[in-house]
Amino acid sequence: MNNPYENLANAIILKSAQDYREALGILRFSPKDKDASITKNEIERFFRSGWFGLLTNIDPEMLISKLRKEVV
Repeated sequence: MNNPYENLANAIILKSAQDYREALGILRFSPKDKDASITKNEIERFFRSGWFGLLTNIDPEMLISKLRKEVV
């Protein structure tokens, strides 16, 4: 059973992945969408941050790559 902090960390990562997929989907059909581009860049920055590293041991580059492949 996960503790509440692990549950929160997992929820943050899952929500970020969901938002990242959504931004990539928008950019696929509207490459000039400024809001989607900003969201994509902010989430990539989060995935590569030290804070992300504290939340999980997932390799951020692998995660970004897998999420990109899902959207294509």
